[in-house]
Amino acid sequence: MIPRLKEQYEKTMIENIKKKFSMKNRYMVPKILKIVLNMGLGPDANDKKKLQNCIEDMSLISGQKPIVTRFKKSISNFKSRKGSSAGVKVTLRKKRMYEFMDRLVNIALPRIKDFRGLSVKGCDNFGNYSFGIKEHIIFPEINFDKVDRIRGMDITIVTDGKDKKQTLALLELMNFPFIKEKSGKKDN
Repeated sequence: MIPRLKEQYEKTMIENIKKKFSMKNRYMVPKILKIVLNMGLGPDANDKKKLQNCIEDMSLISGQKPIVTRFKKSISNFKSRKGSSAGVKVTLRKKRMYEFMDRLVNIALPRIKDFRGLSVKGCDNFGNYSFGIKEHIIFPEINFDKVDRIRGMDITIVTDGKDKKQTLALLELMNFPFIKEKSGKKDN
């Protein structure tokens, strides 16, 4: 079964972006390559039980088992030892990527308290868009009663867009709630 968002992308979004940027064929249109979810653990990294809870939560959110990231160097100011746990990370591709994106935009982001939209400043010049979430409990898969601590996570969406405009146009068509730029003078 094809994910709903991928079907929309292939039927309508490709043509819209192609017209907007006057591209010659559909293979020039940017597409999403992967989504990377990262959850740092901070001081809880040494506790095996808390690490296991993070792995379970990330598995529920993403639909696949995360890997445990490790420190590459020992830095005394950060109280990190080489080889010790730093966090958990998941890379989503293909169907799971589109399903996660659909749940993120339509279910999880609207559940954020006092949510006004995502900043367009999270987009770099290479077609990547990154943003952070302060509470991982916004995802409906997480049972709020079983959570030991509310954690934040970083989400990076990697596209093959050539610049910021193409990437932002693709994400806007996928219903990403960006903050609208205010035009005109500021009212004080």
